[in-house]
Amino acid sequence: MQYRRLGRSGLQVSLLSLGSWVTYHNQVDTKAAQEMLAAAMDAGVNFFDNAEAYARGHSEVVMGEAIRALNWPRLNYVVSTKFFWGLDREGNAVNRRDTLNRKYLMQAIDGSLGRMKLDFIDLVFCHRPDPNTPIEETVRAMSDMITQGKALYWGTSEWSAADIRSAWDIAERHHLHKPVMEQPQYHLFHRQRVEQEYAPLYESIGLGLTTWSPLASGLLTGKYRGGVPAGSRGALQGMDFLVAGLTDGAKNAAVGQLEGVAADLGCSVAQLAIAWVARNPHVSTVITGASRLDQLRGNLGALEVVDKLTPDWLARIDAITRPLAQ
Repeated sequence: MQYRRLGRSGLQVSLLSLGSWVTYHNQVDTKAAQEMLAAAMDAGVNFFDNAEAYARGHSEVVMGEAIRALNWPRLNYVVSTKFFWGLDREGNAVNRRDTLNRKYLMQAIDGSLGRMKLDFIDLVFCHRPDPNTPIEETVRAMSDMITQGKALYWGTSEWSAADIRSAWDIAERHHLHKPVMEQPQYHLFHRQRVEQEYAPLYESIGLGLTTWSPLASGLLTGKYRGGVPAGSRGALQGMDFLVAGLTDGAKNAAVGQLEGVAADLGCSVAQLAIAWVARNPHVSTVITGASRLDQLRGNLGALEVVDKLTPDWLARIDAITRPLAQ
């Protein structure tokens, strides 16, 4: 396993990490989570990603139970959560959903700590931007989480470069804890934000990235070339919004071409796609997902592919995917 610093912070995270979106509680129970967390840690993974909204808080519960059962030393692992959507989607809960206001954030961190049974959470993210709350209010609340010892670092997810820079400048001006990481979607078909929009931030503020969806929700495994298979992510209840993208004809044809490249490299197309993300030096860690132990081990095999991606191989991959990338 390779390790990279999280932006300019001193924290080191494993190049590949394990996330829980869609899988924990829905497909993975505590016993299965414990098995996969143990296998990931044995392979050198030290970062495990979560969010308040995943399975309406149940994902945090499953991960917390699995970690307690494994009885790891607290210094050995890094966990995250994210806040924005909240848990209460009905009734009079205007300050508990789709917001980054101070009232919500200061209660949300306590909720996550309770569900995960932790004294602190290493990384906390603002899961989406909130145009209805002043950025300074959000920055002060996130900084206060750290000052209170409930979190160690904070960052953003799917924020614009302008808003990230604004948050950093506010923190700098008022001597508050600054955002150090962003969690954007990044894969072969989704590149613009990471490679262009955020480019000025890597040097100017030392932004680190914990990227998600390296396999484009499974498109880059090749499993959707013949439609949506039973038991796949696209077939899950509530995931129908993914189907149009997963069954895109042009992208699936490109995946077919990538399978030939992967075969020449001696790996799967999924390993190729994960390795492609990991080879970007601005990426601190690539968040992978798995519902089975064999998937996890397959994803970890991408580590052996990263150094094989020479400029010639990258050019070959680009010729196939860049015309379809956003």
